[in-house]
Amino acid sequence: MPFRHVLLALLVVAIWGFNFVIIKLSVEELSPFLAATLRFFFAAIPAVFFIKPPQTSWVLVAAFGLTFAFVLYGFLNFALAVGMPAGLASVVLQVQAFFTILFAFFILKERPRRMQIIGAVIAFGGIGFIALDRFENISLWPFTFTILAAISWGVANVLTKMAGKIDPVAFIVWGSLWAVVPLFALTFYMEGPETFIAFVSAPDLYTLSLLAFLSYVATIFGMGAWTWLLTKHSASIVAPFTLLVPITGLLSGWMILGETISTLEVAGGILVILGLGVSVVRKG
Repeated sequence: MPFRHVLLALLVVAIWGFNFVIIKLSVEELSPFLAATLRFFFAAIPAVFFIKPPQTSWVLVAAFGLTFAFVLYGFLNFALAVGMPAGLASVVLQVQAFFTILFAFFILKERPRRMQIIGAVIAFGGIGFIALDRFENISLWPFTFTILAAISWGVANVLTKMAGKIDPVAFIVWGSLWAVVPLFALTFYMEGPETFIAFVSAPDLYTLSLLAFLSYVATIFGMGAWTWLLTKHSASIVAPFTLLVPITGLLSGWMILGETISTLEVAGGILVILGLGVSVVRKG
């Protein structure tokens, strides 16, 4: 992978680590499903009126939007709302890298190199170290919902690869559009019309700024850049970069939410970086 592509991947994972803090703050201001609905509504509207649909199967676009926007963030937002800490969520969700490699192996016939597997195991060990300090007093359901979100992300990554060389921004925007209606329906069913009425009747600048970051920075730019990287490199090369998300997620939680970082978490972070270096930087 060229160095400039590595830098782009690092920028994306930095944004996504910070993204967990913003999601946590958003579900404190809004109901979890409404926050997901508005995130992808603003990611799709009004952009779909100016961006042509991606040159790929609409089935893949729809499937990507449903797995990434509807399922992933439906589960993740709900998990954060019912007690999953932002720092721990940033750790657990990264098992998507291994689901991505597994799904890519069976569906796309992508065979990871031995060093990629070794590096992934090292990095996953680091994530395990980080998680040890974060599991105390966490119930099973928030953890389960986060794992389901990780599985959905792995599927979305494979769908992105199947779409081929496409306009990444168009893919994200039109994929988001496919998720808006089911997200609205889920929000209406689970939370009633009152949540929509409350937001429309009294929107505030703080909440809108949170949604702007989630919609435009984390979704359109972050996923657009990620999609572009997946069109240039194999999933087994790109996916392990997300193993760095817990590091930026933990740092963001420390700086903004006042969460502490232990010595064990520092050791885990070092292992994650080492594993990524083995699996990605030493590509040959």
